[in-house]
Amino acid sequence: EFTPAIIQDFELYLTTVALCAYNTAVKKMKTLKTVTIYALKRGYLLQDPFRDHHFHLTPVDRGFLTDEEILKIANKELTIPRLALVRDLFLFSCFTGLAYIDVANLRREHLVTMNGKAWIMTRRKKTNVESNILLLDIPKAIIEKYSPS
Repeated sequence: EFTPAIIQDFELYLTTVALCAYNTAVKKMKTLKTVTIYALKRGYLLQDPFRDHHFHLTPVDRGFLTDEEILKIANKELTIPRLALVRDLFLFSCFTGLAYIDVANLRREHLVTMNGKAWIMTRRKKTNVESNILLLDIPKAIIEKYSPS
């Protein structure tokens, strides 16, 4: 029998034994709740053990990288090409503000020159909002590094 007591025990296990942070535990509990809803709809469970159990994510201050930290990343010598590419994509995202999916979707036609300045003109994947981003020197150098000659 899957009961509210088991739910509470699992939540306690996540935070004490598995050493999950609160928000990580909440995400795992939400996943379990999704499975529980599936089981209820299929008739495997008769009652919702989450009926009186509520949880919410706690806002987290994610902070930001300092200029010094970004420089450390940029100047790190990487001998494995795959890691160098990951680093460069990360830096490109830092300097353009684009999410990974938006960087992955970039094509040559998104690079536009207006009044002697290079721009990225694209639509964001998540919001479908048009985005015009002035290309700074570092992202320009990254584009040049990976452009076919």
